[in-house]
Amino acid sequence: MSAERFAAASDMGRIAALAAAAGRDLRRCAESYDGLFGGKPFDPGFFGSLSLVGAFGSPWATVDELRIVNRAALWVFAVDWRIDVTATSAQDVDLIVGDCLTAVDGTTEPATPLTRFLVDIRDELASVSAFGTARPMWRAQLERMLTAMAREWRWNDARESAGDKEEGASGPGGGRVLPDLEEYLANADGTGSSFVNVSHWIFTGDPRTVGLLDELMVVGAEVQRYLRLLNDLATYRRDVGWGDVNVLMLGVGRTEVSERMSVLADRAGELLEPLRDACPRAVAYLECQVGFNTGFYGGADYWGEM
Repeated sequence: MSAERFAAASDMGRIAALAAAAGRDLRRCAESYDGLFGGKPFDPGFFGSLSLVGAFGSPWATVDELRIVNRAALWVFAVDWRIDVTATSAQDVDLIVGDCLTAVDGTTEPATPLTRFLVDIRDELASVSAFGTARPMWRAQLERMLTAMAREWRWNDARESAGDKEEGASGPGGGRVLPDLEEYLANADGTGSSFVNVSHWIFTGDPRTVGLLDELMVVGAEVQRYLRLLNDLATYRRDVGWGDVNVLMLGVGRTEVSERMSVLADRAGELLEPLRDACPRAVAYLECQVGFNTGFYGGADYWGEM
């Protein structure tokens, strides 16, 4: 019996093994940060799901090569939880953002599990030569992500203060407190997708990939906007329950959102083609972010139950 007929199933098994090993590594990592991942949504399924997207996004990688993409994604969920759920004031949010940036800059010592985890990611990135030149890009993307998360917290706070928890929230006198669709998409850095991408490419990228980071980040931003809308369509009810802003609260219907997603996916595909020969793995990784998450959100969510 020819082994070739089993090749597809063998590849799936290999990726599953990669995800299983990465998932165990992620859980060990999480346990080392003093209760940072103690909330109920950080259940076993959360770690398993996160390891799957890393493994399917870079199926050619080793577990060690997936360390940074998985840890960066894990840290994004941690800071998102701190800002969205545990912060009770704008001052709390600004403190989290400021502590992260000063810690990663070396201005202050990491004083919390969250900042210690971020500095550990920075230090592991610093072990590769590409970080010497790519560090400013990485640092800038980190700040963009944190700034976007803080802005979204303020949108949520303004919406709740207006007493309008559903679509088309407005403040006293009819003033708009939520962004329009374009403003919302411009804030998609808050998903953390581009931060995870640049961390992964710096850590594992060959010189040609690292040399094309500017171009890859442009495409990644389109993918990030797609993922922002995809997530919102899949998690609207959860967002209502958790008090998070969702695109469907902006007076935008599902049909319009789906149409914009198609435009974003087409645009990303157009931008990827000229890069395919130069950095095929980075292109395949971004294509997988769109495809894997589209399938995943059809039946699941990364977060566990609150």
